[in-house]
Amino acid sequence: MNQEHDSQTPPASARAEAARQKMLAAALDVFGRYGFDGASTRQLTEAAGVNLQAIPYYFGSKEGLYIATAEYLMARIDTHVGDMRARIGTHLMALDAAGETLGETQARLFLTEILQTMVTLFVGKESESWARFLIREQMEPTEAFTRVYQGIMRPMIEMGRRLIGAILGEDPASEHVRLRTFTLIGGILVFRVTHAAVLAQMEWDGVGPKQVEILRGLTAELVDMLGPSAKGGAA
Repeated sequence: MNQEHDSQTPPASARAEAARQKMLAAALDVFGRYGFDGASTRQLTEAAGVNLQAIPYYFGSKEGLYIATAEYLMARIDTHVGDMRARIGTHLMALDAAGETLGETQARLFLTEILQTMVTLFVGKESESWARFLIREQMEPTEAFTRVYQGIMRPMIEMGRRLIGAILGEDPASEHVRLRTFTLIGGILVFRVTHAAVLAQMEWDGVGPKQVEILRGLTAELVDMLGPSAKGGAA
């Protein structure tokens, strides 16, 4: 075998992994647009530019591809939030180990960072296929939702509850704090879920870097507005 050709040709394992990643990226878009039942194996393979045998070869079945797509989505999201989540989580665990309380100022800083990261992550162009997939799973949850919820959503929501509880001076497990957490998350995700209405009302041609910075500033305002009211609830 020609040594030069051999050195320039990726090993079979690398080519296989590249093909697998290409299929997952295509599947995320196709499943997001048509759902599990609506997406045909032909649509899935044509979108990835592979033959029909690629699904059973790499994933065992269409169901296997769907679950792998959910795990692929989790990995994509984790590349954006994983380091931040680990850093904040380490800080909170250190406080717990020392028997110390999380201060309101630090809680606000952490919460602002999390929500601004969410804005950058979910409002941009890259997240369109992610949003379609996740919204379908919210409406009709499957095993894919369970994996995404346990792997990404639940840890981030519970971290947010911890921070909001510290800001409000309330139990993070209380119903009120849980509801305030989802209110804040919803205040971010609305810019993705109601994307067309936002563009029409704001008279924006699209959401680019300038618009993302505006929304990140709005997020900081939302965190600044959090606080206990005279009756002990949030303002």
